[in-house]
Amino acid sequence: MALPGSPRLPRCCLDRGTCSATTTPEMEMLRRRVWQQQGVVSLHLEDITDPWLRQAIQNEAVRRWGPRQQEKNHGR
Repeated sequence: MALPGSPRLPRCCLDRGTCSATTTPEMEMLRRRVWQQQGVVSLHLEDITDPWLRQAIQNEAVRRWGPRQQEKNHGR
């Protein structure tokens, strides 16, 4: 706690209490900027309507980084 009239305490972007959630339009802007500036693609699997393409992208992600933690293995 700071005294009245003293400088504000430093804020950290890792402090979840002071940051608001990123909105969908903000995420789209971030994805666009990262693609244009760094050539990195960020896709949401549920947004890909072609089942073959969605599965191919998911397979490549699993090959590179392992399975998702929230993924259900359907008994396997």
